[in-house]
Amino acid sequence: MVKKYGIFMKQMSIVLIVLGALVARVHAQDQIYRCGNEYTNTQPDARTKGCRLVESGNVTVVQGTRVFKAVKQSAASASSSPRLDVGQQKSRDSDARLILQTELQKAQARQEELKREYNDGSPEKRGEEARNYQKYKDRVAEIKASMVRNESDIAGIQRELNRLGTPTK
Repeated sequence: MVKKYGIFMKQMSIVLIVLGALVARVHAQDQIYRCGNEYTNTQPDARTKGCRLVESGNVTVVQGTRVFKAVKQSAASASSSPRLDVGQQKSRDSDARLILQTELQKAQARQEELKREYNDGSPEKRGEEARNYQKYKDRVAEIKASMVRNESDIAGIQRELNRLGTPTK
């Protein structure tokens, strides 16, 4: 009986010590005030700024990253950049036009090939697709998506050619 009483007293003393530490810790924290997006624990500052007391307990504030302002280029520095002479610029424009026209022809040829393969929504079935209809449907959907993507590419190339001042077909 004495042995049980001794163990009980040890356990109770440990519990009381832990509770005492927790109570002391809670009372050790200062009151925290919120002033807009700022927090403070000094009461005079809080009174002058019209801050409100935060009652929810601990507040963790994480500093954000700094935002760097973009460097604006002045008109003087923009005019000091090297200029190409007219002949060199025309040469570059004609090279770009030639490249774009070649790409447009390739894209249009690819579009015609895709249209032939798509065959108005019913392309010919390949070997394994005769037994597996889902593979056939997947291939049809893939061909259709390729056609849409290729049409978008053609439109983009034509926009670039129009921007360069070249009439398109």
